[in-house]
Parts: sequence; C-alpha cells; structure tokens
Amino acid sequence: MIEHQELKAQLEQMAIKAKNAEAENKMLVDRWMLQKMQDAERLNEANALYEDMIERLKASGLEKLAREQVDGIVRRSEEGAEFFAESTVPSVCSHRINAHEGGCASILFEYNSGKLISGGQDRSVKMWDTSTGSLTHNLSGCLGSVLDLAITHDNRFVIAASSSNNLFVWDVSSGRIRHTLTGHTDKVCAVDVSKVSSRHVVSAAYDRTIKVWDLQKGYCTNTIIFHSNCNALCFSTDGLTICSGHVDGNLRLWDIRTGKLLSEVAAHSLPITSISLSRNGNVVLTSGRDNVHNLFDGRSLEACGTFRATGNRVASNWSRSCISPDDNYIAAGSADGSICIWSISKADIVSTLKEHTAPVLSCTWSGLGKPLASADKNGIVCTWT
Repeated sequence: MIEHQELKAQLEQMAIKAKNAEAENKMLVDRWMLQKMQDAERLNEANALYEDMIERLKASGLEKLAREQVDGIVRRSEEGAEFFAESTVPSVCSHRINAHEGGCASILFEYNSGKLISGGQDRSVKMWDTSTGSLTHNLSGCLGSVLDLAITHDNRFVIAASSSNNLFVWDVSSGRIRHTLTGHTDKVCAVDVSKVSSRHVVSAAYDRTIKVWDLQKGYCTNTIIFHSNCNALCFSTDGLTICSGHVDGNLRLWDIRTGKLLSEVAAHSLPITSISLSRNGNVVLTSGRDNVHNLFDGRSLEACGTFRATGNRVASNWSRSCISPDDNYIAAGSADGSICIWSISKADIVSTLKEHTAPVLSCTWSGLGKPLASADKNGIVCTWT
C-alpha cells in the first residue's frame, strides 16, 4: 500500500514536470514564432525601402532624360522607346465615344501612352484605344460613382475614388481588384499616386480628411483632418508633399510624412475644383467655381498667372482642367459644352473646341503631346487632335 502511494506520488510529480516542460516548450515556440514574425516584418520593411530607393533612382533618371532637348522637342526615352512631349493645339474632334451612362466625371491617360482611362456614374472604369476609339478593358467591381482616377507610373494599377466612401485598386493586366481601401466615412472625391513610388497613394473625401495609403500593404498610414473639405489634390514630383484644393477656396501644401501644414494661400473666392501639376513640377494649375484658372509656384505658392474667358463656366465642384505635357497650354471645359485652350506664355485663348452638348467635367492631355481628351455630364468622351 505504501509502495503504491509512493509510485502515485512519483507519477504526479512526473506529470507536473511534464506539464511544466510542455508549458515552457510552448513559451519557447511562441517566442521563436514572434521573433520570426519580427524578422519577417523587418525584412519586408528593408525590401520596401530598397524598392523605394530604386523607384527614386529610376524617377530621377527619367526626369533627367525628360529635360534633354533635341531639335527643340522634349524627348523622353524608356526601355528604348522614344516619346515626344511637344504639344499641339487641338482643333478637330477625332473620336466621339459613348463611354458611360449617367455622366463621366474623370478621365486620364496612361503614362507615356495614348490609352485613355474613364470612370463614370455607372460605376464602371473603362480603358480606350484613342487611335481607334475602341474599348480595350472594362474594370468592374466599383460600388459607387467614380469621382476621380489615378494610375501608378508603371501603368500597372488603376485607382478609383468612389461615392461609396471607398477606393478601388485594379491590377490592369488581370482586370481584377487587388485592394479595396476603406476608412473614409463619406464620398471620396480625389486621389493621386506618388510620381516617385507606386506604393504611396493619397485621397480626399467629404469627411474632412486626407488619407495617405500604403498600396503594397493596402492600408492607411496617415490621416490629416481639416475643417474644410478637399475637392482635389496632387503629389509633388519628389513625393514628399501634397497640394490640396479646398471648398473654402484655399490651396494648401502638406508634408506627407508628418501631416503638417507647410503653407496655404487664398487661391479662389469659391471652391477649388481642380489641381494639376506641370510636368517639371514647378507650377500648379488650379480651377475654381469662381470660373478662374490660376497658376502658382509649386514651392512658394505665389501666383504666377490667371486665365479666364467670357462664357467659360466651371461645371461642378470636381471639374478637372489640365496643363499640356510641354507646359505651354491650359485646357478647361465649360458648362456650355465648350473647351478653352489658353497659351500660358501669351495668356490668351488660342483655340475653343465645340463638340459636347452637355457640361464638360474633365479634360486630360496625353503625355505624348496629343491627343487631348474631354468628358461630359452625358457620359460622352471626345478626343481632340
């Protein structure tokens, strides 16, 4: 009996030791797994920093090529291809496309390409061959009206700002949604991608916030809260600051890393509807509901030009104007369906385009110098040469 009790006590002690050993083993495995996760995270961060560095080096090399002058024509070369950025004053409507039902608020070209991307009130994003006017891609899955579009500088991903409070990111090659960026609590009306790294995206919504996103990870990294809603925004060429245009008519410059307001200027007497950056990054074009189009120095925000025309009326709070790729012309649509082209150096209208029968909501110029594209409230897209 005594021997049985001793054996039982020894068994209990061994069971306790086994349990303690198991707990210690589990703790060691957990610590090891945590260390592996931390190492993986550090490796991901190192890879991301490396990719950003490579992107910056690539961008600086392209910028150097962009400044080369050959026979008075700016040429930009990448992977052996040669691109001409000298812009011609458009005069003829080459294609009139029934692009969307219910209106088209946003259009833009792929980088160094004649392929046009359009987003409509019908919740679709479409890609067009402007040489033929034919549809090449139809990107589906957006849950609201498309209010603005952006594309990464490698032309791999298209991003749509939506009235559904979300941003949708498509992989162009597969046509599938890669990310749905959530966090805004009202309609998202503006989006842009860094010109240095395809990783960083900035958006603005009518929840009085501007958000910075990491496209690689698919989540928000910084939120700027401000009392006046932002209608339009764009990255600087170095990817370190963003310009934003607000309902109160002010143009503001922000540090993307800290979210700090660097400077601001009263740009318009009514809401700003559009912000465009010149190719060299030195000049910012703004348009406002006061029917004025202004040029500002990109660093100091000092005014350096004002453009207006009788009858040229900005059609909506998100009407987009643009600068030609050679930085010589401004194009802006009007509520009467016309498009005015100004010469920046002459500060005068050099062409007035008439084809639309509804208010023109957006204009964009191909980086190749032509064509110019425009979109209206009836969903019609026109290309001009």
